[in-house]
Amino acid sequence: MTGSGTVTGADRIRLSVRDLRVELADGSADVVAEVSFDVAAGHTLGIVGESGSGKTTVAHALLGHCRRGLKLASGSVVVNGTDLLAAAPEELRRHRGRMVAFVPQDPGKALNPVMRIRRQLAESVAGLDNGRARIPAILADVGLDARPEILDAYPHQLSGGQQQRVCLAMAFAPRPDLIVLDEPTTGLDVTTQRRVLDTVKRLSESYGVASVYVSHDLAVVAEVADRVAVMYAGRVVELGAAADVLAAPSHPYTRGLLLAAPRPNEATAMEGIPGYPPRAGQRPPGCSFRPRCPIAVDRCRDTPPPEFVRPDHLVRCFRAADESVRAVAGPLREQAPGPAGPAALQASQISARYGRRQVLHDVSFEVRQGECLAIVGESGSGKTTLARCVSGLVADWTGSVRFDGAELARNVRGRDRSVLQKIQYVYQNPYASLNPRKTVRQILAGPVEHFSGKRGAAVTAVVSQALESVALSPQLLRRFPAELSGGERQRVAIARALAVEPSVLICDEITSALDVSVQAAIIRLLHDLQLLRDLTLVFITHNLALLPSIAHSVVVLQHGRVVESGDVHAILSAPAMPYTRSLIANAPRLDPPGHENPPQSWTADLRETTK
Repeated sequence: MTGSGTVTGADRIRLSVRDLRVELADGSADVVAEVSFDVAAGHTLGIVGESGSGKTTVAHALLGHCRRGLKLASGSVVVNGTDLLAAAPEELRRHRGRMVAFVPQDPGKALNPVMRIRRQLAESVAGLDNGRARIPAILADVGLDARPEILDAYPHQLSGGQQQRVCLAMAFAPRPDLIVLDEPTTGLDVTTQRRVLDTVKRLSESYGVASVYVSHDLAVVAEVADRVAVMYAGRVVELGAAADVLAAPSHPYTRGLLLAAPRPNEATAMEGIPGYPPRAGQRPPGCSFRPRCPIAVDRCRDTPPPEFVRPDHLVRCFRAADESVRAVAGPLREQAPGPAGPAALQASQISARYGRRQVLHDVSFEVRQGECLAIVGESGSGKTTLARCVSGLVADWTGSVRFDGAELARNVRGRDRSVLQKIQYVYQNPYASLNPRKTVRQILAGPVEHFSGKRGAAVTAVVSQALESVALSPQLLRRFPAELSGGERQRVAIARALAVEPSVLICDEITSALDVSVQAAIIRLLHDLQLLRDLTLVFITHNLALLPSIAHSVVVLQHGRVVESGDVHAILSAPAMPYTRSLIANAPRLDPPGHENPPQSWTADLRETTK
């Protein structure tokens, strides 16, 4: 968007991006184009959109970098007067970490696993006046103490939240002009997420740093960003003040994203946007969003939409001026009563240890057939350990697990094949759970062939249907995991579990890497499967906003103990324990001012298109 990001007022512009274009290496198609925006000192721009929209490509371009297979074709990225795209390689290397810093999504991969934290922090301040003496103050800025347990630790000895705050300390230590944050709170519990968000906002304001925050979580962006850029198919389709974009969006794609976003106090019938974003080189003529848009008109088919400009708010849409389709709110889901059938899964007095450390203390719960039980708590509370005890993936635990009334062997190797088929586990990290040397078809076909005995075309039909059920095209069957986005990999992992038709699905943070549209599609899928197949769910999540739309009951864990359990709506509305109240208070919220009910035409059109 030409001049689309101009920041008004007397704030000093630290970052100015103009007409950024990133192409495939052979120049056959653009991945990102016509991207322009400004960010002032002490301000934060949030970039949102689905997986494949170009968010991370833009984030990398701000560092003068692009991933293999792409090239920076044209445009400018000016940071405090220096155009990074015009800088020589040696000059660009000097600027990285000093003028512009980067905070990645996965701190475990960003930190050197064989170097202690003290040394890594020292490297980040090398060459600065009194650099080493500033390390305690730098750690204090991100809420960590400069004690030996932190400084002398290796990255794997810290929690995920501690690792991310170390990355923040290393990024802010040189006092850069620009800091780029790529999904820095994905996978963190709400308490740690709150600390990270508060740290980013406070340090950006106090140090006068321009921040670009890339995320698929609209609620997080609503809390941390002053302005929001919405990306689709490599273009910025809407850009403006965060309150304006989230309260009264003008682009139908932005409205679709907001309809897909959960709200912690409402059982919203979240609607995923139908269809798939186009890939590079496959964009349709005219408006790229037209094939998925419920309010498209004839001219959207052949003519690229112009920029519609209001004061400090720009949109690419022919109908941007139509006030009748601007308000957004998701319809409430009619809550069915909790299942009254027999208990499908019962856990009694489960205790578990890692070496000498006890991580679970006499945990018990019961899930009825067709019910969804949510398990919540901070990182380290024992959620994943509990799930792995139930599924037989760890053996060092005591207590009992009963499935359909029969007690299960403690270890998965002692369980019957039919039990292994009926209880499926979906891991949080698809990077580790998918074999990088197998295609998507091979990954999905293996379990189907093992449990059903099917071969050939029959297997292909099953895996294709499983992919479509998680909003993926069967065209991905020949691809390898490395060729997929993080969200696509997670959907493949979910499809692999669903392909064998389980009766119990244990979901360990399965939506943490998904954008809101796909997350809504997955939640809706799981809800429908509960009704159609009587599927029983154990749903581990940090995202409390999802609970009203998926769960019937909830177990709250703290330090391996159950502190509260019961009906999900009763606990969310009137939690009895201070710990639960703290979790709810720390959850980011997407409640922009002026939020109103949507016009019936918009909701009806979107629901009809989704069918």
